[in-house]
Amino acid sequence: MMGEDNNLPRTLQQAIKFFSDDLTCIQFVASRRWSDGQAVCPRCQSTNNTFMASRKVWQCKNKECKKQFSVKVGTIFEDSPISLDKWLTAMWMLVNCKNGVSSYEIHRAIGITQKSAWFMLHRLRLAMQNGSLEKLSGNVEADETYVGGKAKNMHKHKREAKIKGRGSVGKIAVMGLLERKGNVRAKVIKNADRETLHGEVKEQVETGANLFTDEWRAYQGLDDQYVHEVINHSIEYVRGHVHTNGIENFWSLLKRTIGGTYVSVEPYHLSKYVDEQVFRFNERKGTDKDRFLGVLKTVSGKRLTYDELVGNVRQ
Repeated sequence: MMGEDNNLPRTLQQAIKFFSDDLTCIQFVASRRWSDGQAVCPRCQSTNNTFMASRKVWQCKNKECKKQFSVKVGTIFEDSPISLDKWLTAMWMLVNCKNGVSSYEIHRAIGITQKSAWFMLHRLRLAMQNGSLEKLSGNVEADETYVGGKAKNMHKHKREAKIKGRGSVGKIAVMGLLERKGNVRAKVIKNADRETLHGEVKEQVETGANLFTDEWRAYQGLDDQYVHEVINHSIEYVRGHVHTNGIENFWSLLKRTIGGTYVSVEPYHLSKYVDEQVFRFNERKGTDKDRFLGVLKTVSGKRLTYDELVGNVRQ
């Protein structure tokens, strides 16, 4: 079992030094993954096992099992040849860089290939997904935005093929809900029509809450379940307590991350980048250490293969 949290690193430099030893990394991950650091066999769930320091694995003592397993089994780290010191350094960087961190930067920083870094970051994003069944309440802002390449940056033939209209044409819609002084929830949606937006609001927001939206007509008809107030952006951006500035601030952070750090995001992967920014936004009041430990607690029971990531899994 590791020492108290107060002895843990608080900066990236301290984290790199702290996780420079393999056994320290193993003990640290074990202490966060299993109660009191007592390893549990993934096959028989027995806690009767012995750690073999020379091989850095546990040996199950159950006569019917006797399986050897590492701390990576059953986590996002499973089947990865990359050592834990590099995994934990990359995790620290991703959860704490306000605008994200690119696979090229990880590739240069920890000495792995760019392809491995890209795969690693997507596995870390999976661990950053931490949805809640509790509905938003109080004052809630709702809005939608569109993510995609700007027409002026496209080659002429691509622009003519993809852009047939103005504004949202050729882009991906993302729906967001923000509880003021609280958390944000965002997800990729097929389109911003009435059925979709009403469905998301009713699923995520408690009946009776104060709901603030812009003048988009798809939000009309929510007055029967919410105290719905509208701000018309063609006239004003704030009217007393009526505004959507909070969720628009989140959109600014999201687009800065995607456009500035990741530059080009395939629509197939966009939801993962949205989840990444949602995590950092919701954990904004914590310290670097808090965000790091928060993700580390959720690495178990989640696995992503490369074929699943690139869509090569047979149905």
